[in-house]
Amino acid sequence: MLEARQFLRSLFDAAVAAAKPEHCMQRWLPPKPAGRVFVVGAGKAAAAMAQQLENYWGGALEGTVIVPHGYAENCSGVQVVEAAHPVPDETGLAATRSILEHVTALSADDTVACLLSGGGSSLLSLPAGGVTLREKQSITAQLLRSGAAIHEINCVRKKLSGIKGGKLAAACSPARVISMIISDVPGNDVSMVASGPTIADTSSVADALQILDRFQISVSNAARAAITACRPVSIDDGDIRILATSDDALLAASALAGERDVPAYSLGDLSGDARELARRHAELAQQIAAGNGPLPAPCVLISGGETTVDVQGKGRGGRNGEYALSLAIALNGHPAIHALAGDTDGIDGTEDNAGCFVSPDVLNRAAALGLDANEMQSHNDSYGFFSGTLDLIVTGPTRTNVNDFRAILISGEED
Repeated sequence: MLEARQFLRSLFDAAVAAAKPEHCMQRWLPPKPAGRVFVVGAGKAAAAMAQQLENYWGGALEGTVIVPHGYAENCSGVQVVEAAHPVPDETGLAATRSILEHVTALSADDTVACLLSGGGSSLLSLPAGGVTLREKQSITAQLLRSGAAIHEINCVRKKLSGIKGGKLAAACSPARVISMIISDVPGNDVSMVASGPTIADTSSVADALQILDRFQISVSNAARAAITACRPVSIDDGDIRILATSDDALLAASALAGERDVPAYSLGDLSGDARELARRHAELAQQIAAGNGPLPAPCVLISGGETTVDVQGKGRGGRNGEYALSLAIALNGHPAIHALAGDTDGIDGTEDNAGCFVSPDVLNRAAALGLDANEMQSHNDSYGFFSGTLDLIVTGPTRTNVNDFRAILISGEED
């Protein structure tokens, strides 16, 4: 059997590469518009997208894009601002105000190229009237720890924002808007990528309030009033171009597996609680390894999407680490199963790793180091666990984001 870790890492790398702007952007670009082109954007891929736009369109491009720290690229005319993620900061706020100031001065002869990708919601930050940045930070942090799904988090973000939920597009009028999107949202609902600053908001005030109440998010009366006062803007969504999605990543990984004579079966984009998904995947993988599953071994199961984590402990780690640790516990050292879980943006949660490997001996190696998997899981400390066993996947910022990638290799034999 091929070397499992190397094989799984190659699938992850292929998935990431398929979603990089330099590989996915050119075929979806329209011809360069006549007149002035102003570039705006936010997200983990925004600077790489701006760089490619300058390469392909050429000429004088200007504007501002906002990226997390470490995600900058060298652009000739477009300014790249690095700001905090996933909780907004003053730098992102100042850059957002600058973007809004510039687009409101455009004419019908101008074009706005809006470059959006995952991470844009926190970077393109302009609290609604009556809401302070400090409270926006608090609400965001609470939501991220609550177990809420991304569409629920972004629903609230839109109502608390002066630029999301189509408000940026409204400010650009009468200029033409071209939205170029690398989607990190399951189902590719473009209104949810970066909270849809150029896409009409179809969620309601009642939706946002219900989410806050269901997840017991603490908000001030001023913030609740701002949400209640939010009204959808009337806009034409304009020219929307989806440059890459999780499907592209899964197809690339499947193709590479096939080239290496390992049948790949895609489970598609999946969501829900990370621990529960891991338990279901462990059960399926064990059935396949035993020869009584729906698929023959050897094979690799791949999936994308975005899970959630209800953070109860004070440990470190992201949703991929949570999934990987839960998978390791559920597999309990099964000798024929290896796995990988990682975020295509290169950062799992707020740590420095993209994800983690799971091998048959990981629990034994951890125990020899005095690491109790179940105890560390109870503290949401997947980072501490896999850091100790040297099973972290560290890529650095990938400058793209089509969300999570998971691969489970079932060899059908003991390694």
